[in-house]
Amino acid sequence: MIPNETDKDELNQKLFLLINRMFWVVIILVAGLIAIPFIFISDSKKSSMNIASNSDTSISMKDKIASIVYWKAPDINSITDPDKKKQILYGRDLIAHTSKYLGPAGKVMKITNGMNCQNCHLEAGTKVFGNNYGSVAPNYPKFRARSGTIENIYKRVNDCIQRSLNGKALDTTGKEMQAIAAYINFLGKDVEKGKKAEGSGFKDLAYLDRAADPTKGQSVFMAKCQSCHQSDGQGMQPGDKIEYVYPPLWGDHSFNDGAGLNRISNFAKYVKYNMPLGVNYLSSQLSDEEAWDVSAFVLSQTRPKGNISKDWPDISKKPVDHPFGPYADIYAESQHKFGPFKPIVDAQKNRESLVKDKVSVNTKK
Repeated sequence: MIPNETDKDELNQKLFLLINRMFWVVIILVAGLIAIPFIFISDSKKSSMNIASNSDTSISMKDKIASIVYWKAPDINSITDPDKKKQILYGRDLIAHTSKYLGPAGKVMKITNGMNCQNCHLEAGTKVFGNNYGSVAPNYPKFRARSGTIENIYKRVNDCIQRSLNGKALDTTGKEMQAIAAYINFLGKDVEKGKKAEGSGFKDLAYLDRAADPTKGQSVFMAKCQSCHQSDGQGMQPGDKIEYVYPPLWGDHSFNDGAGLNRISNFAKYVKYNMPLGVNYLSSQLSDEEAWDVSAFVLSQTRPKGNISKDWPDISKKPVDHPFGPYADIYAESQHKFGPFKPIVDAQKNRESLVKDKVSVNTKK
């Protein structure tokens, strides 16, 4: 059949449309091929910029950490007065080897449990975040809510002796107390009055969202602690029984229940950044959970009873983890001992806010 003129026009029109579409497809493909190198270059630049940005952030964080100047104990050899130097050296030795002088076999007196002050205040009270003495002298005398009184350094020292060393108070005028006080004052001499030195006390540790678990903590203790403190927690002593190489963590010769380390937050911070012996805040071995759990295990063991009958005369000032009631809130003693602490913290903040608002209203009247 021979196509007429109308059929030829329709055929030509369809052919034109097909050629037109193919033309635009080719144009788009060519444009895409041309654009690909530019897209790659652009992405490479963005990637380079992101890497540079992340690198800058990393460097910035490192610079920030490096810019913190942590407290460092002054050099005793810088003391020019020989009598003062001798007294301060004796004070340091009393801190480092307390039991040699004041323990059950002490050569000066027998008034403590056999532990040394530096079992809690590491490296004779000079280690960064090792419960050091860097901020003691610049902040004493000061009011302490635990006693409800203004305390001086002598009171601070005797608190440790009576609680952590489960002993009897030193005569504040005696040679030993004067030497210890001189040493502590020397350590804090370069810290501005009323200021806290960087790295003093304990490094902060976040609360868990659950209660610390003594059962889990026992596993941590056996894996990480018992090689030094022994499986029974009684520590290690050489044959002469004068000092502990590793102190007892519970039992008759450990700190009593009025000691600061009997609060789980203090103990957890202490072990997190200092234990096993030799680690520090830059090289901790325990996870946060391990630190809290092993602390719960240790503090669930028996220990001597201290005289805490006059502690915290204002119970609203008790720390959230003070293990003994009564309390100014509704939470049980067991929760105050092992947590979870966040609900208690929130309740304490709300209570303090209400008190402030009440005081503000009364002041305006």
